[in-house]
Amino acid sequence: MRLAKIALANGEQRLAVVNQDHLQLLDLQQVEKVHRLSDILHAPDPVGLAKFLIDRKAEPVAFDRATFLAPIDYQEVWAAGVTYKRSQVARMEESKAGASHYDKVYTASRPEIFFKGNSNRVSGPGQPVRVRYDSNWSVPEPEFTLVISPALKLVGFTVGNDMSARDIEGENPLYLPQAKVYKQCCALGPSILLNDGTLDRTATKVKLTIHRAGQSVFQGETNLGQLARTFEELISWLGRESEYPNGAFLLTGTGVVPPDNFTLENGDSVSIEIDGIGTLTNPVVKDRAPE
Repeated sequence: MRLAKIALANGEQRLAVVNQDHLQLLDLQQVEKVHRLSDILHAPDPVGLAKFLIDRKAEPVAFDRATFLAPIDYQEVWAAGVTYKRSQVARMEESKAGASHYDKVYTASRPEIFFKGNSNRVSGPGQPVRVRYDSNWSVPEPEFTLVISPALKLVGFTVGNDMSARDIEGENPLYLPQAKVYKQCCALGPSILLNDGTLDRTATKVKLTIHRAGQSVFQGETNLGQLARTFEELISWLGRESEYPNGAFLLTGTGVVPPDNFTLENGDSVSIEIDGIGTLTNPVVKDRAPE
């Protein structure tokens, strides 16, 4: 089952179950203390609660009659790095000074995990993601994203875009927060696939397509079988000596990296497709440096 936050044509925001060719609206008035998406995600039985909340009196909503929103409430957003061999190689190539660190963290017991932002830095489907004006080498990072409850339970999955300024991080690994955390530095959506324990990692593909002036300028894909760490391992490290009273999203790293001579430009469009979840598409913006 997939859940989404949507805006209807009249501007009303609702929650919905995403079916093959339509949306089923949820009626949150049926259960006390269920007011937002995270209340369903963090319930003891998210699937059962979502099914109960389906508004049987409401007409199905066609996809073109709704706008998908970022499926986030008050959760923190975190990200793991160097979890794919391709990412390890790319990070070593971009950073001569820190190459050995990226080589070691790929096989170390402790993963690289860093704070990415809150909802104010997250774009939803169709909303812009940003390239820093002081970066000349930036790429999207398509990432399978874990949805985690306050009890550190894996409750679902979504699509994530971890925008990254490779030149800034490559200059000095200590610049990673500036390379990764800024306005419109992350996108999530279009829906959350609830975790029912049946996900086949090897069969789950992550595809990245970048368009420029209407033409595809990069395509690449990987599958979750290439992810070097388990979900449980990453969640365990995320929760070590930390609490998430509002839950968390954890981007699990990228296995698709454009070539070193590629950088995003203002006006590009980034699409990330993950089997079973959907496609997250965002336009790219980059402002000119201030005078």
